[in-house]
Amino acid sequence: MLEKKKSRYKKLFVVLIYIMKLMKQVHIIVDGYVQKVGFREFVLKETFGRGISGYVKNLDDGKVEIIAEGSEDELQGLISRINITRYPISVTEILVSWEEATGEFRKFEIIRGDLQEEIFERIDYIVTILHENLDISKENLSVSKETLKNTGTIVDLQKSTLEKQDQMLDLGKETKNEIVGLRKDTGSYLEEEFKEIKKELVSIKDALARAGIKV
Repeated sequence: MLEKKKSRYKKLFVVLIYIMKLMKQVHIIVDGYVQKVGFREFVLKETFGRGISGYVKNLDDGKVEIIAEGSEDELQGLISRINITRYPISVTEILVSWEEATGEFRKFEIIRGDLQEEIFERIDYIVTILHENLDISKENLSVSKETLKNTGTIVDLQKSTLEKQDQMLDLGKETKNEIVGLRKDTGSYLEEEFKEIKKELVSIKDALARAGIKV
């Protein structure tokens, strides 16, 4: 029984060693506008659900340090994703060094500094985000005004088109009425002409009869 347990533990140890060899540790130093702009929270978010453990923290020289352990592919992806220039974050330089994983980290976390410093940093970050949201709101308002202006132009154009259509309908009605009137006038005229022609034919027939010519 004891031998079986030893054999089992040995196999587990071998598997653990194999997994550790597949895991890597990366040491990253990030420079740029990376403090008081929410960069650490951004790094934490980019590690979430990816099997990455370690930490991120601010350094006294204004840079940010990241120690991360995980599969090499995931760590390479992390390095790529955090190399950003997106307001208010601007990464200007990333120094990377690789080591074998130690397995000492249970999760990925932010290492906080002095409480007062952290509070001021959070306030700075919140104010930055509020300003960004305010700018976005102004842009959206401008777009909305332009959209309303364009909508008003379209409405005016539609009104103008409807007015022209009404004019065409009125013109069509007038033309129809004129045609109907013309038909009536023409019919009356032709009827009078036929009456006159008929009278003349009767007179001609009477004249021929008096002359002894039968028609």
